[in-house]
Amino acid sequence: MPRLSPEKALLQAHARISSARKDLAAMDYLCSGTLLKRMMKCGKASCRCQQDPAARHGPYYEWGHMQGGKLVHRYVSPEQANVLQQAITNYRSAQKLLRTWESQTERVLDARYPRKR
Repeated sequence: MPRLSPEKALLQAHARISSARKDLAAMDYLCSGTLLKRMMKCGKASCRCQQDPAARHGPYYEWGHMQGGKLVHRYVSPEQANVLQQAITNYRSAQKLLRTWESQTERVLDARYPRKR
């Protein structure tokens, strides 16, 4: 694959950075962690949920994330779970976009300020 000229490399890198910035600006919410959907048994020995997995209670949504260096879990409502799922997806996309931005910044530096050998 032929190398791009410094001018073309700069244009391409700036276009990719601009695209990443636009995509990041379009995101409303960001959250790290994972969202679990659980069906649970209750504490009653006579309840059907103890024997029949299809009769378990729920779904219950549990959000796990790091807070202050520790893993924290909390139950969230179905409405909160919907928003959290999008926020978690956005967070992962944002991380990918930031890695792209970083690599394109390196390309800009190499094109604009070539290393002396």
